[in-house]
Order: sequence, then C-alpha cells, then structure tokens
Amino acid sequence: MNMHAQPQRTPAETALIDAFGERLSLLPGDGAVMMKRDDAIEAIKRGLPSRRVESWHYTDLRRLLNLNPVPDFEPAATAKAMAPVLEGSAVLPVLNGASTAKLPAVEGVTVQRLSEKLTDGSVASGLDPYGADDAIGALNTAFVADGYFVDIADGTEMEKPIELQNLQSGGQAHVRLLTRVGAGAKATIVERQSGEGIGLVSSVSQLVLGDGAEVTWLIVQEQSDTATHLAQFKAHLGKDAKLTLFVMNAGGRLVRQEVVVRTTGEGADFKLRGINLLAGDTHTDTTMVLDHAVPHTTSTEVIRNVVTGKARGVFQGRINVHQHAQKTNAKMACNTLLLSDDGEFSTKPELEIFADDVVCGHGATVTEIDHDHLFYLMARGIDEKSARGLLVKAFVAEVIEELEDEALVEALEARLDDWFLTHG
Repeated sequence: MNMHAQPQRTPAETALIDAFGERLSLLPGDGAVMMKRDDAIEAIKRGLPSRRVESWHYTDLRRLLNLNPVPDFEPAATAKAMAPVLEGSAVLPVLNGASTAKLPAVEGVTVQRLSEKLTDGSVASGLDPYGADDAIGALNTAFVADGYFVDIADGTEMEKPIELQNLQSGGQAHVRLLTRVGAGAKATIVERQSGEGIGLVSSVSQLVLGDGAEVTWLIVQEQSDTATHLAQFKAHLGKDAKLTLFVMNAGGRLVRQEVVVRTTGEGADFKLRGINLLAGDTHTDTTMVLDHAVPHTTSTEVIRNVVTGKARGVFQGRINVHQHAQKTNAKMACNTLLLSDDGEFSTKPELEIFADDVVCGHGATVTEIDHDHLFYLMARGIDEKSARGLLVKAFVAEVIEELEDEALVEALEARLDDWFLTHG
C-alpha cells in the first residue's frame, strides 16, 4: 500500500491556522457561513500550493509566504480613506478590513455592508473556493469579515465612478467586494488596493453583468514593498455585456492577482489590459482563466510588463473555448520590457479549444530598451534617465490610451510617472 505523508507545516501555515482558531468567535456569519469557513481552513491545513501545483508553478506560495512574515491581525495604525483616483468618485472605503460607517447615496445604486449579509447568510453560496488549488479563495473565505455588496439597478447610467478602497496599515486585512450590474446599466468602478507596513491582504471581487451591461473596472494595486497581496477578480458576463478590466500592479513584495471570467451570454465581449511595474526584490504574478462558454463571444488581452532590479514577474493566461462556443474570437498578447540583467519574467499562454469554428491566437515578446532610440533622445539634449522614462512610458502608453477616457488616462499616466521617478 502506498501512503502519502502530510508534509510538515511551514511557520506561515501554522500562523494562519492558529489565527483562525483565535479569531473564529469574532468573525460574522450564520451556521452556513461558518461551515464554509471551516471547509476553507481545512483546505489550508492540507497545505498551501507549491510548485507541484501546475497553476502555482511559477509562484511557490508555500515557500514565498514563509519568506514573508505573516503579521498579526492588529494593524500598526488606523488607516484613513484616500483621495479617489478619479476626482468626484463615490468612495466606499474598507479600512483595515472593516467597512466605513457612512455609505454615500448614489442614485440607482444600493450599497450594503458585507458584514450584514454574512450575518443573515445571504452570501454563503458566494464563499465557495473554486478548487483544490484556490488558496486565495480559501484564505479569504476563512477570514473575511467585511466588504461591500453593490447593486446597480437595470438601466442605470452612472455619471460618476464608484471607488472601492481596500486600505490597510499593517496587519492582516481580508475583504470581499460583490457587485451586480443590472441589464443595460453602464458604470465605471475603481478598485483601489493600497497600504503600508508589513501586511497580508486577501481581496476577492465578484462581478455579475446583466444583459447589455457595460462596465469599465480598474484595479490599482499600490501596496507597500513589504506587503503580501493575494487577490481575485471573478466575473460573469451576460448576453451582449461588455467588460473592460484594467489592472495596474505597482507595488507589493509578493503579489498574486487572479482573473477568472466566464461568458454566459452570446455577444459578450471581454477586454483585459494590464500593466505590471516591477522593481526591487519583488514577485508579481498575474494569472487569468477565461471561459468562452457560449457562441459568438469575443475577448482580447494585452499585458505590458516593465521589470527592473531583481524583480520577478509571471503572466499565466488560459483561454478555454467550450465545444458549443462556435464563432469565438479570442486574442492574447504579453509583452515585457527588461530594464535589468537581474530581472526575470515568465510567460505561459494557453489555449484549450473544443470548438471548430473559431479565431484564436496568442503571442509573447521580451525585449530591452532600444539603444538606438535611447541615443536618438540623448543626442537631442535629454538626459539618460529622462530618455529611458520616455521610452518606458511609450511602451505602456498604448495600453493606457485604449481606455478612451481622458481622466482615466491622466490618472494612470501620473502613477506611471511617479513609479519611474522612484525606480527608473
């Protein structure tokens, strides 16, 4: 008989299991929610994923989390809401894992604290991890105490964006952000992830788009260089729904951003645009799984990466085209600019196609700054650092400008400039 011994727990795994036992009585939820929490912590007890798990091959969470201290829950200080990325946005902050006491009134939008919905059990079914390798879902399900449920009514065309802020000042913060966008509604939503100090953050965002809904969703992740940030974005797209997801990673010592999207209605269109700005001795992983489950759906994914210092980056993109998803049009590209000989970036694009009438493709490139272009700028009186900054900005500007919203473009370009002043 073959027997497989349970590997010895790492200090990080032990710290998480002990913290669950200490905090269980403080976590909101009825019996159904608590059963989900118990199931989730059992998944963690079986061990965090390592390189042996295919989807975590380039991000050995078991080892990497052990290298980053797992902090206590108590934050170092009180977090404060920040000025929004887009001026005039309705801000919904979660500060050190707790939602604000005052909710802004927005016409056509209903906002509820997640802690209340956990208590009445109305979101228990939304707390299921996706599978055995879903460490982020399990961690968040076990510890989440608050967040928001945002419901945008059918036909609502929002004039101002909503900004969901997840801010922490050290310690652990586990947040879930649930959003439903009704049929024919239009909205811009900013998800702000930021903090300071040694923190461990898990954040799960779930979005359901009704038929004909149109949403632009921005994820701006700017954690401190000592923080661990583990996040998921999950979306279901109804008939003729359009989702543009823009992800900017510009911080964090250990970052894993998962994107899980499924088209459930014909005519759905998904666009992913991402920028990973990596510096220092950091590790950032963007992993996407996209299911084309019905006919006549489209998607395009473009990821641009800038790597300097000893940073390591990963992009895994998997597109599944189901047997009945005829006339699918899906394209994916990952382009990386290496500014350092010590930097690394791993790319793993995948297509799994079971339909026979589709147009699908993917590509990946890795390059350095063109020295001819650098010389051209320096020969015209531009110093080397400024010239390199211009070339880097040009590399990612095409992706940013696709947003076709001047305010969004200016806000993201300002963050790009700030990052390069520090790390360029």
